[in-house]
Amino acid sequence: MFNPFKRKKQDQKQEIRTNDSTVSADELLDEVQEESSNEEIETELSLHPSWKLDEEQMYVYRFMNNEHPPLKPNQISLGGFELNKLENQAAVGAFVRNSLSKKINFNNTTVLLVDENGTKLGRKEFDLSKLGELPARSSRPFIFIFGENDLFVPLEDIPAEGWKLAFELKKPAQKHSLDLADSWQKSMANEEIESLQKFTESLEPPKSGEVNFLGLKAVQNDNEDLHVTMLIRNGSEKSINLQQLPLHVEDASGEVIAKGGFQLEDFEVKANTSKPWTFIFPRAMIDKEEIDLSNWKAYPKQ
Repeated sequence: MFNPFKRKKQDQKQEIRTNDSTVSADELLDEVQEESSNEEIETELSLHPSWKLDEEQMYVYRFMNNEHPPLKPNQISLGGFELNKLENQAAVGAFVRNSLSKKINFNNTTVLLVDENGTKLGRKEFDLSKLGELPARSSRPFIFIFGENDLFVPLEDIPAEGWKLAFELKKPAQKHSLDLADSWQKSMANEEIESLQKFTESLEPPKSGEVNFLGLKAVQNDNEDLHVTMLIRNGSEKSINLQQLPLHVEDASGEVIAKGGFQLEDFEVKANTSKPWTFIFPRAMIDKEEIDLSNWKAYPKQ
């Protein structure tokens, strides 16, 4: 395991500033919560087998580990001890600390780099299985590398002091719901809205962060214009704004029967919602004389 923090014994003479953030084990790992008490738990230093330290370096890590405050039962903590700015990245050393009376394992875990006010400086998902099995009531150093793309501020703006690492806890899944534009809200009967709402909620929600498109209805009117109604589904925790949408339509033959780019004005799809919209292809934009809409699909084309 890469270790850029080859600490010397004399380094202990410098003031050690601990930057700790703590969460309940059941919030992070779905561990069975242990009996609550006011016991203070010291976490013993545990090194990954790949870390080969001499006696002097081992002394320094023990010293730094002992500087971190005791934990309460059922807690997991990130105790930062050093931040180095390398070329195009920040290397942050922290102890991953476990107060449970049993060993634990991590998988992919999102970690935040924050300043003393809690402002996010960086965010990255780490494969913490590389930490190895963390013994009961132990503390293991790990190096968190944040590349430039993981940082929300320029590397030079990351403070040397007052920073800390924190686990990003998963928020309870928000129910995916229907988002209707005002014009749709006014033109649809209550029964139609309720039916579309139930249909939207019956679908499997988009994956986290995913935006996808589901065809609802395709018809030709008397002028042979093609009206295609799509459900734009936003699985992100943030609203999205679409400005233009290049759309292709295939009929039952599998051939592209219409394609065109649509300009959208102030078209917002709120977080974790689906918004229906109808796109109209004039007859001149339809590339096939006879079309079969018994089976069809529409999709955005890059």
